[in-house]
Amino acid sequence: MAKGKTLYHGLTSLLLVTMLAGCTAVSSSSVDAVKLVVQQHRDHSPTAAEVAARPYYQMEASTREGHAVLILGNIDGAREDWYGSHGVVVFLKHGQIVQTAGLSQNLDGLHQSPDNPFARGLQHLSGPLDYVRHEDWSPGYRYDVPVQARLVPAGTEQLTILGQTHTVLRVDEHLSAPAAHYRATNRYWVDPVDGFIWKSVQQVAPGLAITLVQLRPYRGKAS
Repeated sequence: MAKGKTLYHGLTSLLLVTMLAGCTAVSSSSVDAVKLVVQQHRDHSPTAAEVAARPYYQMEASTREGHAVLILGNIDGAREDWYGSHGVVVFLKHGQIVQTAGLSQNLDGLHQSPDNPFARGLQHLSGPLDYVRHEDWSPGYRYDVPVQARLVPAGTEQLTILGQTHTVLRVDEHLSAPAAHYRATNRYWVDPVDGFIWKSVQQVAPGLAITLVQLRPYRGKAS
C-alpha cells in the first residue's frame, strides 16, 4: 500500500456524514463509531461479524492506493453518497459511479444518455448494447469527454461476500474515448431479480479503477 495515498489518512470527511433518517447531522458518538470502522479495516477486509456490529450501510472500496470501508451518508433520489476518510467520497446512481472526491484522480461528473441503461436495470440486457456518455476528469481539466460504451452480458456467476453466495449476472462494459486515447473495461455483478449491483470494477479516470463490494447494502427503492 503506497504511503501518503491510502484511502485512510484521517477522518475529516466523516464529519460531513448525515444520518439516513431525516438527514440530520451525525452525533459525536456516531462519528467515533465510524472512525473505529475506518481504523479497523486499513489492512484487511472486514468480517461478517465486524460489519454486522456497526449500524451503518457499508461498502468496501479498493484502488491501487489502498482500501476502505465507506459509509452511506446521504441519499438524494437515486443518488447515494458514500463517505470514507481524508475527503474520500464516492457518489453512486443506480450502482454506477457518477462522481468521486478525494482520490489522486477523480471523476468530476458523468453525464448519461437520456435512455440510461443503468436506470432501466442491467438485468434486462438480452445482448450487447452500445451508448455514449460524457465524463469530466481531474486533474487536467478534461471535461465533457465523449466515451463510447458497450455493455455485454457475460453469463451467470457465483459471487461470495462475507460468506454468503449470490447467483449474479456479470456484465462487462467496454469503454473507448479516442479523443483521450483511452480504452478500459468495467465489470458489474448484478442481481438477476432486481438489477442491484453487488460488486463492480469501475474506471474513475484513465489509469485509476475502483472496486466496490456491497457489505451491508442499501436496497431502498430509488426514485
